Amino acid sequence: MVGKITRAYEREVKEGDVKMASPKFGMSILFFFLCISFCSSTDQSFQQCFSSHLPPSNITYDVIFTQDSSQYSSILQSSIRNLRFSNASKPRYLVTPYNEDHIQATIICSKEHHMHVRVRSGGHDYEGLSYISDVPFIVIDLFHIRSVMVDIKNEYAWVGAGATLGELYYSISAKSNVHGFPAGSCPTVGVGGHISGGGFGTIFRKYGLAADNVIDAKMIDVNGNVLDRKSMGEDLFWAIRGGGGASFGVIFSWKLKLVRVPPTVTVFKTVKSLEQGATKLVQKWQNIAYKFHHDLFVHAVIQVTNPNSNQNPTVQVSFDCLFLGTTERLLSSIQRSFPELGVTQENCTEMSWIQSVLYFAGYSIAESADVLLNRTTQSTQSFKGKSDYVKEAIPKTGLEGLFKMVVEEETSVLILTPYGGRMKQIKSSATPFPYRSEYLYGIQYMISWDVAEETGKRIGWMRRLYKYMEPYVSTAPRAAYFNYRDLDLGRNSYPNTSYVESSEWGLKYFNHNFNRLVRVKTLADPHNFFWNEQSIPVLRLE
Repeated sequence: MVGKITRAYEREVKEGDVKMASPKFGMSILFFFLCISFCSSTDQSFQQCFSSHLPPSNITYDVIFTQDSSQYSSILQSSIRNLRFSNASKPRYLVTPYNEDHIQATIICSKEHHMHVRVRSGGHDYEGLSYISDVPFIVIDLFHIRSVMVDIKNEYAWVGAGATLGELYYSISAKSNVHGFPAGSCPTVGVGGHISGGGFGTIFRKYGLAADNVIDAKMIDVNGNVLDRKSMGEDLFWAIRGGGGASFGVIFSWKLKLVRVPPTVTVFKTVKSLEQGATKLVQKWQNIAYKFHHDLFVHAVIQVTNPNSNQNPTVQVSFDCLFLGTTERLLSSIQRSFPELGVTQENCTEMSWIQSVLYFAGYSIAESADVLLNRTTQSTQSFKGKSDYVKEAIPKTGLEGLFKMVVEEETSVLILTPYGGRMKQIKSSATPFPYRSEYLYGIQYMISWDVAEETGKRIGWMRRLYKYMEPYVSTAPRAAYFNYRDLDLGRNSYPNTSYVESSEWGLKYFNHNFNRLVRVKTLADPHNFFWNEQSIPVLRLE
């Protein structure tokens, strides 16, 4: 079997194109018959199928919601974080499982009723692919599967894929003030998607990505089987830790290695405008931030500011720091390596690790950690994001041109995240996330706008900015971060997706690891049931 897959891979690379099942007329016929099949599958028949695949004692009420249900809209909207997709195509059913039996039944019955499956844990997919589709589909929303079991003695936690990062952090802090987990800063992000795409945050220079700290996982495969690390095998276990779990099945639980954090950490924030020398500071930051001790994290946030109504908007850069230690140790390091920032003891605040989670999430450190349990924060804006990685420092002229473009859009934000530290020590093939030792920092580009505003103008600006940055960022491939999903990089055709077509975006996210992901996908889901616009493709077999 492996030999067939390898030959298929080689053949597709040589062909360089896709043997599509149909041009426009053929696709129209395909969607016509799909529609007939879909429409003939009544709500009652799906629910009967669902119930028939459950043990007699298993609950079925409040699990499946049709479009006619009074709760359908509120459940669907509850985790839509990007209003750009609030009026997009809607799923035929929302399934809100309480256990793995419900997930198994959903997969089996979705196949029988010719519907695709989308899986949502927190709803932060930048392109909405966890809850929208152009083909008949069902959403499995995992928000009921969010229990967190923390074992401090053995330093691990089992967490349901529907939990948020905030719920995970809260549960750890409730058991220990010297343990944490290296994941993102936004507390409403779902654990499931975040970990399966890599997952980085303020302590990843010390401990690596979230995906680097996974011990085990439980998932349902395309045949409805419950798999753990042992039964799925090391190849599939490798793939779901950074390769996007939705391509391979439904991951419903992760076993995570907890990390030890000091009882006291320190933060500071220094903000400078262009007029105050921000350009020179960014120039130096590029060359030293990745070299800092792994206890020190300093990222740079570029935004537009309007000091007062009498002045034109300008760019300001915020240097935000988390140091795993006391102020005394931090000052000894930062004043020696980056004295231009002018950091003093008055700029620094000592706190616990869980308070630093609150701080970077935008909360007051005086607030109770209970605020991290709020998963219902509603977005009031649309946004578009992109990403890049930098191998060589951008010259002054490049930064000046960048700042000129940024000031055109007052809602734009760029976040520059330093690498180095532990990331430099982990092999690029250890997980599907490949961007490790050769990279100085990553860039997230973001622009947001009110729903009433014209989407095309904002996205057009983002694309112009991305084009401008091309000479200054990584090449062959131009790297991108999978968790900052970007359909501008390319998308899969439906229903037939080729390696060549998918490699347009796949190599950008996964570099040399993409080929292994394709081989794993072909073995795990040979008929490509878990398809989406940027799912890993299946190789054609002779």
